[in-house]
Amino acid sequence: MSPQWKRPPLPEESFTDRFGEGEGELLTLAYPKPLPMRLDRWLVSQRKEQSRARIQKFIDAGYVRVNGKTGKAKTPLRQGDEVQLWMPPPEPLPYLKPEPMDLDVLFEDDHLIVLNKPAGLTVHPAPGNKDGTLVNGLLHHCPDLPGISGKLRPGIVHRLDKDTTGCIVIAKSQEALVRLQVQIQKRIASREYFAVVHGVPGGDSGTIVGAIGRHPADRKKYAVVSSENGRYACTHWTLVERLGDYSLLRFKLDTGRTHQIRVHCAHMNHPVVGDPTYSRCRKLPIELPGQALHAVQLGLDHPITRERMVFEAPLPTVMEKLLGVLRRRASSNSN
Repeated sequence: MSPQWKRPPLPEESFTDRFGEGEGELLTLAYPKPLPMRLDRWLVSQRKEQSRARIQKFIDAGYVRVNGKTGKAKTPLRQGDEVQLWMPPPEPLPYLKPEPMDLDVLFEDDHLIVLNKPAGLTVHPAPGNKDGTLVNGLLHHCPDLPGISGKLRPGIVHRLDKDTTGCIVIAKSQEALVRLQVQIQKRIASREYFAVVHGVPGGDSGTIVGAIGRHPADRKKYAVVSSENGRYACTHWTLVERLGDYSLLRFKLDTGRTHQIRVHCAHMNHPVVGDPTYSRCRKLPIELPGQALHAVQLGLDHPITRERMVFEAPLPTVMEKLLGVLRRRASSNSN
């Protein structure tokens, strides 16, 4: 019987340097508590800029020692124990190629970069599609990005759909990545969107609460489903402008599920104009590259300085053109 085949490790899963040798960071910590605690749990509490999974990889690779001996995740720490953590530099991602790309930078420093993403640009690679994405452009723009989060999404804190435009933040260090992801999870970061939708919702504002999961009949789509089959999602909307048979809405997200605004708009029978997946309308006022959905504002606490920062991305030209056409139509119909 032949042995079971195992895939070779990804580059960021491989640790080749010997303990404490070569480039990297060697930390020596003393366990101060009178009660014992598992090695992995304590290290996660001490190195909050590292994810739990990454700490686990360091331990599994033999890069953690307790009193000079290689530690295991379950190794109990006792008061006075010396813990050494060796963190080698991030492995390169040779299967992702940097590509020159014009990036619309709204803000950048040593820790993060905020971009105004155009329509038609996929955020991160996927199997079979590893070129021409925002990540490829970022790897060219930020030489230190490889290894941050690893795999196919280095530095990606959150994502926007391919044809959704506007504000997106990318971390330039592992510490910034972890802290920004926590802000997204705890709703410290705020995200607001503009969308042109079909029809006019009742009232001037509202909240859509509905679990989002895979569509029961079409697995390529998402839908509002039962709480048992989906994940809780909450979207707040405000009517900005009535445009005849269309409306301009502003959205604020409490959660960040895949296709959330698009699915919730379709659920309330006001799909986003130009949405190829969730709108059945084929005849549009103008030709659009995709859904008329724009991430207009992003608020966050700087992951290092803690300063509150708010970024805004101007509407793309095609969305401004769409609004102009709809305004003229609405005005002529009212005369």
